[in-house]
Amino acid sequence: MSATEVVHYMLTALFAAAAVHALRQGVPTRTRACRSHVDHLLHAAMALAMAVMPWSWGSALPELPLSVFFAAAALWFPLTAVRSGQERQLSATLRSLPYAVGMVAMTWMSYRAAGHDHQTMAEGVPTAHQTMHLSPFMGASKADNVVTGVLALYLLTCSLRSLTRDMPALRAITETADNSTSLKSVYHRFWDGATAMGTAVMLLMPH
Repeated sequence: MSATEVVHYMLTALFAAAAVHALRQGVPTRTRACRSHVDHLLHAAMALAMAVMPWSWGSALPELPLSVFFAAAALWFPLTAVRSGQERQLSATLRSLPYAVGMVAMTWMSYRAAGHDHQTMAEGVPTAHQTMHLSPFMGASKADNVVTGVLALYLLTCSLRSLTRDMPALRAITETADNSTSLKSVYHRFWDGATAMGTAVMLLMPH
């Protein structure tokens, strides 16, 4: 088993677990708004798509429809955050940006896959999924590399922020009597950070 396959297995396990988490959170309840339900379902759809993308049979996914779907999902988060009325518009938009950028990254990967498939059909070279061991930047334009690099850097920054934000307070959280809300927030930030990091890795890996 190659190192690339090991990473692919790890990413598949991560995104499969993230999809299960999002589906559990997306179950409708009396205390959860409809917007929150849709948010979690979009996260689950993204995680499921990401779980199969590293593998050759992931090429069966329709790239262009996926690009359109996740582009719409990227707009959903900031637009619904602004319209929710629960926070000031700027704060709500900033809080939704990591989710929106994650969907943009998914859109970008689907778009690149579709472009590679079309180039393959025209030139008769192996498909993107059959050239897994080539560098992700070989044959890509400088503009493609810049977009990929910016998205990956932003997601990595968001990931590190989510994963390290609560570290100094973990002991204090576990010692409080009423800690369910705090622990729940830590739990959600862990999944946000882990998913963002997995997405950044996927962006930088060949597809």
